[in-house]
Amino acid sequence: MVTKKSSFLMSLIKFLSLMPLSTFGFDISTPSSNNGGSWFLLHSSIGISAMHMQILHNNKIIIFDRTDFGASNLSLPDGHCRSDPNDMALKVDCTAHSLLYDVLLNSIRPLMLQTDTWCSSGSVIADGTLIQTGGYNDGERVARTFTPCNDDQCDWKELPEYLSVRRWYASNQILPDGRIIVVGGRNAFSYEFFPKNTLNSTSQPNYYLKFLKDTRDPKEENNLYPFLHLLPDGNLFIFANKRSISFDYTQNRVVKEFPVIPGEDSRSYPSTGSSVMLPLRLTSGNQSQSPEVEILVCGGAPKGSYSKAERGTYISASKTCGRIKVTDPNPKWVMEQMPMPRVMSDMIILPTGDVLLINGASNGTAGWEDGRNPVLNPVLYRSYASDPSQRFWVLNPSRTPRMYHSGAVLVPDGRVIVGGSNPHRVYNFTAYPYPTELGLEAFSPPYLAPRYSYLRPSILSIETPQNVLLYRGSFSISLTLSLYLRSRGIEVMIMTPSFTTHSFAMNQRAVVLNVTSMAQLSLFAYKLVVSGPQKTAIAPPGYYMLFVVHAGTPSQGVWVKVQ
Repeated sequence: MVTKKSSFLMSLIKFLSLMPLSTFGFDISTPSSNNGGSWFLLHSSIGISAMHMQILHNNKIIIFDRTDFGASNLSLPDGHCRSDPNDMALKVDCTAHSLLYDVLLNSIRPLMLQTDTWCSSGSVIADGTLIQTGGYNDGERVARTFTPCNDDQCDWKELPEYLSVRRWYASNQILPDGRIIVVGGRNAFSYEFFPKNTLNSTSQPNYYLKFLKDTRDPKEENNLYPFLHLLPDGNLFIFANKRSISFDYTQNRVVKEFPVIPGEDSRSYPSTGSSVMLPLRLTSGNQSQSPEVEILVCGGAPKGSYSKAERGTYISASKTCGRIKVTDPNPKWVMEQMPMPRVMSDMIILPTGDVLLINGASNGTAGWEDGRNPVLNPVLYRSYASDPSQRFWVLNPSRTPRMYHSGAVLVPDGRVIVGGSNPHRVYNFTAYPYPTELGLEAFSPPYLAPRYSYLRPSILSIETPQNVLLYRGSFSISLTLSLYLRSRGIEVMIMTPSFTTHSFAMNQRAVVLNVTSMAQLSLFAYKLVVSGPQKTAIAPPGYYMLFVVHAGTPSQGVWVKVQ
């Protein structure tokens, strides 16, 4: 029952929400533009260096390195040891090269890897299982799985089904039908699917892709770990070196070749830049159509940088980003200048739709001892700023250099977990100036600052059975909000858990869902009605983090499953 008093208070709040907040002394600056974020050391050492990172739907991060460089600083439990006659360093190894980090408890649990995962790739399938592919030596054709559990009994499993060729420095992408496509690798100018098509024994297990051969620099490669993004039309965007295509993997044909990104800089490993597909916006006008798609590629190094770094000359990295709207009839790259040069940096999409550039160096390339001058300041790229000169914001620096073999992942509380950096062939804790780094940090973006707490929504419930979002369906979200600013709006974002290694967050995807209505239920309670994604090419089936974003400030994320 709504009383006269509560009705008056609701009317007052609606009135205040339309008033400029500066009238009442509130800080109304955009969180991204007036705050540099904050760093917090989680562990001075987790025992291994975070070469590969994957956030799972039970709020745990699986972290792993490689097995062929000797003992780590983390013991396996209960005297367990790995016996591997093919290992090039230790045939019997009683230390762990993988662990599970619990985000909520800030604790770690050692895991057992059997074969070498050095420079491998991965994707999470619809049931939440990590499919991890390739590596080096005895792991180069291996597929492994890790299925999350809540009893601390789960561990890595190696599958009897092998990849068709060696996949070392390859990239993965989850597809609309639930399969994974594995693309490229060192001297692997091909792609394949996992699992293989067992129903058709005549199907080819491995498919030649001339584009990968054409983009290889003879001396430096510069086409490894190609950037993959699943487009809403079902085709695959593939970027390698300086070139990119839209590729129909069902017919093994190039649908379209995009213009070469301007400039002399290579963008793929070892001239390692990074790439994201900017959030797909499902507004009421394009619910049944494909949304606009923009790809952002940042950083890298001039051609020849790797060879020069091998000889001890570390030239300046790329200072540019290229942005292209691939859905335009005649797409063109628009080039932008970063505040500083950057190679080996990670690009993480935040719940606000902005992109965090973090880690990396300003000179040299990826590779052992080949980078110099770490970039300690993250940079926020404000995706929606209409003025390109206002898109880049330099944030507060870390104290820890994070260069070759470092990584970063977004977690549901809105922080970015950062780890790794081992620019040496083995663990070297006395190397100057960049020793092997085993620490784990959290970066809190500007939107987590306490002064913006009055803007932050709190999700009470997602009113759909077991938090399942159905294609072409709708669902409701109940939430609380201290003060709703109508002029700043509210959005619902779903985001995939990404697999990050070598500066590329594979399968990273953000989709802004269509909010069809918003009703105020009480003084601080609201209810949203939201349309789910329309098709699997927009949001492949699986687990996502769902955020409600108000005035540039996201809620705590909630895990949902799209199916």
